[in-house]
Amino acid sequence: MNIFLHELRAYRKSTLIWSISLVLIVVLFMSFYHSFAKDTEAFKKILEGYPAAIKNALGLNLGNFFTILGFYCFPLSFITLCGAIQAMNLGTAIVSKEVREKTADFLLTKPVTRTTVLTAKLLAALVSIVITNIVYLTAALIMANQVKTEGFSFKLFIMLSLTMFFIQLIFLALGIIVSVIVPKIKSVLTVSLGTVFAFYFLGMFSGATGDEAKRYLSPFKYFDTAYIMKHSGYEASFLIVGAVIIVLAITASYVVYVKKDIHAV
Repeated sequence: MNIFLHELRAYRKSTLIWSISLVLIVVLFMSFYHSFAKDTEAFKKILEGYPAAIKNALGLNLGNFFTILGFYCFPLSFITLCGAIQAMNLGTAIVSKEVREKTADFLLTKPVTRTTVLTAKLLAALVSIVITNIVYLTAALIMANQVKTEGFSFKLFIMLSLTMFFIQLIFLALGIIVSVIVPKIKSVLTVSLGTVFAFYFLGMFSGATGDEAKRYLSPFKYFDTAYIMKHSGYEASFLIVGAVIIVLAITASYVVYVKKDIHAV
């Protein structure tokens, strides 16, 4: 039994739905760009009236908001939120669905090690995320070219878009560790939504306060779009923290899963 292909087929519908949803979101938001670009001064006056805390929480930077890249950063925060939910769903379901559907004992009686099982499931989830990002990035680039009023840096556009992928990797890792530690998860979606939204609002709070140290509390604040556009790169300290979270979570997941008692039906 090829566990990887089986899992990939199982994620097929979910991957398609998430990919289409993200494409629709970016198409919807980017279609508004022409209106903003035509009435820059009017919209700037409206946004200037917003309190600084709200602008920081939403990641609004009036200095470049009316450029195609600056405007793209606004919907990107919501798109990233959706991507994080997808990744958390995949990670949380990796092991918990076998317990919930009472197929864990059947799977583990096959002539494969637990490490092989978890690796195959992890790779299938990763491929699902990669496919979603390829579809999304392709659609986002096409849409940006359609609505642009002036040239923009493709490199920066791709770097901004890849922040969703990096955040997804973090939440995939967090989902996996939750999946192997919690004995039985009745609703994957409930756990995923609760975890992702908790980190999202924590990120908004840290943005509103302007405290740099608090940014480490939420993966959503590890990639500052203003910094990326200014320096054409990511902040090394947050990249390192994100990588450490991923490595520790996945390593711990293997350790726990290999030693975990799996109760037969």
